[in-house]
Amino acid sequence: MSLRERLAISNQERQAGQVPAETNNQAYQELKKLMHQMILDRIDLERLKRLTAEQFKHELALLIQRIIEEERIVLNQHERHHLVLDIQHEMLGFGPLEPLLNDPSVSDILVNTSSKVYVERRGKLELTDITFHDNAHLMKIIEKIVSRVGRRVDESSPMVDARLPDGSRVNAIIPPLAVDGPLLSIRRFGTSPLTVQNLLDYKSLTPPMIKVLECLGAAKVNILISGGTGSGKTTLLNLISGFIPANERIVTIEDAAELQLRQPHVVRLETRPPNIEGKGEVTQRALVRNALRMRPDRIILGEVRGAEALDMLQAMNTGHEGSLATIHSNTPRDALSRLENMVSMAGVNLTARAIRQQIVSAVTVVVQASRLTDGTRKVVSLQEITGMEGDIISMQEIYRFEQSGVDPDGKVKGRFSATGVRPRFTERLRMYGVPVPEDAFDPDRTFD
Repeated sequence: MSLRERLAISNQERQAGQVPAETNNQAYQELKKLMHQMILDRIDLERLKRLTAEQFKHELALLIQRIIEEERIVLNQHERHHLVLDIQHEMLGFGPLEPLLNDPSVSDILVNTSSKVYVERRGKLELTDITFHDNAHLMKIIEKIVSRVGRRVDESSPMVDARLPDGSRVNAIIPPLAVDGPLLSIRRFGTSPLTVQNLLDYKSLTPPMIKVLECLGAAKVNILISGGTGSGKTTLLNLISGFIPANERIVTIEDAAELQLRQPHVVRLETRPPNIEGKGEVTQRALVRNALRMRPDRIILGEVRGAEALDMLQAMNTGHEGSLATIHSNTPRDALSRLENMVSMAGVNLTARAIRQQIVSAVTVVVQASRLTDGTRKVVSLQEITGMEGDIISMQEIYRFEQSGVDPDGKVKGRFSATGVRPRFTERLRMYGVPVPEDAFDPDRTFD
């Protein structure tokens, strides 16, 4: 059956009133797919290469209108506009995902095969009415995303990490590993990072905590940011990085580049997966070692995952003070245990005590971020590493968030407060000329 005949059948079904075109159902998807194919058969690709994006959109809209009139497809003005937008998204963007990517309220997009697309808004997951034509259509979108950053996904390499032009993180996993069909996860990253005022408005932390973090960043104190998935570790990393003086050279190392530093002297490095022959992989550990030869003042490691933990600790101990890193963990104490395990993965013959001594020498502050049951993200603890007591790393908590309950609307109730402990790093802050006000550690000052 020719494309024209299939388009005529789809049009007859619509005229019979079986399904409205504005909904993302099977008939509409079929109509859009056939229109897309007819456009590809008609357009002059060589000519279109010379057009700007806006000119391309205009030419595309005219061509779609012409096909609608020639094939006598019954569409009202709203339906025509909707169809034109969808096909423009298909050819110039990421298809059905484009409206979600343009929605600032969406923080995560989770595609569970072609028929189910979930989004996270304000910390809560919800099912959308967006669908793909089929799994093959979803695969085309995945391939378009990963190819733009030099990655690939196929049966021989069925898992891939990539990023969108705005820095959002993308993970895709396809059959045979994904049993029911391709799966796509997009962790959105805003075009502009959250500011200090944003985090204060969201009650993610308090003014005294902000002041202490600002002083720690300026005084070259090594900080480890700990938290679970989606707890806001990268947001905190961006925030603290913003306190680094503009005259310092910063090297960032990430699996997928997403940090948005505003300083003028920032060098960004990104890992590389193996090619189709299994060669050419560049790991975070290799990049950390290379970064040491690049004369950095500070090294920022997007996330510590493995053997690079040892090189990171050694860098912090050898003149690269003020370095930052994130780690997946539920508590500050667990973060140090994970860090110890990762150092042991480096294949060096060190005792547990020697590894812990390295950690104590390198890391001064652990900041714990958490995503609460109502979807809000808060800094629930800020702790200082004070030394060793026997074979155990000793820590003292400086700030904490104590949850007191949940209100009838499901919002978490609680308060921030200082513990009353005056941290040892205050002397270092004073030496660097960034002293913290005395009342910053007053336990009687609480914040809801």
